[in-house]
Amino acid sequence: MSEDQIGMGRESAFDGIVPWSPREVAWRLASDIPEGWFVNLGIGKPTVVADMAVTDREIIFHSENGIIGMGPYPAGDEGDEELINAGKELVTLVNGASYVHHADSFALVRGGHLDLAVMGAFQVAETGDFANWIIPGEKVPAIGGAMDLAAGADRIWILMDLFDRDGNAKLCRDCTYPLTAAAAVNRVYTDFGIFDVGPSGFEVRKLVEGLSIDALEARVLISLRA
Repeated sequence: MSEDQIGMGRESAFDGIVPWSPREVAWRLASDIPEGWFVNLGIGKPTVVADMAVTDREIIFHSENGIIGMGPYPAGDEGDEELINAGKELVTLVNGASYVHHADSFALVRGGHLDLAVMGAFQVAETGDFANWIIPGEKVPAIGGAMDLAAGADRIWILMDLFDRDGNAKLCRDCTYPLTAAAAVNRVYTDFGIFDVGPSGFEVRKLVEGLSIDALEARVLISLRA
């Protein structure tokens, strides 16, 4: 699938700059997953990654409720109401998929068998700390398996919008929300760019067309490295 096929972004936080659409961000992440990786997809935005996965390599997607070999969302009315992911959304299976008990599914997570876990976040700090289970005073706690995944997976990639609904940057110097895990995140995919978490903070891998590092730094109020 080409970039032109993904679709245009929505309203931008920067004048004249078109952000990547949620599906394009998911496509960019899916395109970066190497052949043969075993990957957990968290609830929310990460589940779209299975829809956008490239077909020229084998990637095994895991859902913590007990699916090994999760496929994309079903087309139209073809879904099975008893086949859902951890976010209670209808999904499909790929050839060779299997179901396992919830305890066995978490044994895979806690046993260090995942190459990658993809999760959403409310905040990601330049140290790799991240918060994704509660906004104090606003949301009901929803910890799910995030802490297990952060401790058990070989790598953590975050997929999220760069700004919250109030316009605050979700990349930050230090998280102000309760942490899910410290120093856990390796990479962040957002609607305005892709960032690695390096020894000295966030390193820019790619930005949307027309957006400069200087303009982004002025908006997020942290240092970014090329």
